[in-house]
Amino acid sequence: MGSASSTGGNRCVAAAEACTADAQCQQLRSEYVARCLGRAAPEDWSGPGGCVRSRCRRALRRFFARGPLALTHALLFCRCESPACGERRRQTFAPACAFAGPGPAPPSCLQARDRCERSRLCRPRLLAFQASCAPAPGSRDSCPEERGPRCRLAYAGLIGTAVTPNYLDNVSARVAPWCGCEDSGNRLEECEAFRKLFTRNPCLGLDEALPEYWALFPTGVLDVCPHCFGSPGPALIRKVARGQHSPLRPEVKLPCPHISYTCVPAPGLRAGG
Repeated sequence: MGSASSTGGNRCVAAAEACTADAQCQQLRSEYVARCLGRAAPEDWSGPGGCVRSRCRRALRRFFARGPLALTHALLFCRCESPACGERRRQTFAPACAFAGPGPAPPSCLQARDRCERSRLCRPRLLAFQASCAPAPGSRDSCPEERGPRCRLAYAGLIGTAVTPNYLDNVSARVAPWCGCEDSGNRLEECEAFRKLFTRNPCLGLDEALPEYWALFPTGVLDVCPHCFGSPGPALIRKVARGQHSPLRPEVKLPCPHISYTCVPAPGLRAGG
């Protein structure tokens, strides 16, 4: 595990190292990387090269469903202050296969939405995202404080579906599915409303949300503790320094209602008494 100095201040590199130190996270991450190599192949493609998007997305869903939430979300929401970090964050979840293409131009967001709504897998996840990320009643620009964590959890649930979102560039935290509204004709307003669920959602608010996860990751070696057993949920993360195992905070939990868990040191990391 590296410190902030050894990773050049790149929190996405630090998040990747934390995942590597956890056996479960590393196994699930290796699975999706192996299945997501290359650009997405056309649906009727049977030749060599290109990845099979359905397999790639299935592996991504497994990563978020079974991986330790603190680690998977640290990878997804790592805060960046440089283009190099932003590009690593954008590339983390294999956008060439899982997100973009196979054609050079993105499809209409209405097509992507309709495809999702016809899918038994995607439709309930999109509905959960819409419900969890709804702004405060009567306001388009504010969000109830308690809704932010639920919104980001629902956002993560969309990765690996027909409306898989990703970061749009390496200099901001803007996200959206691979789609556009240029060819939506007289349904332009409807199309833009769907896209703004991602690009202008005050509850998703990734520019504000990213520090929430990284407040758990100070400089020095990280002792990463597991998530809720059997389902995504909270984790405690503690700092290991000079052989001493002491809590970074008395108790820090990520969203998993009605469940409490204790901290168990991750494999490969030393915890002092």
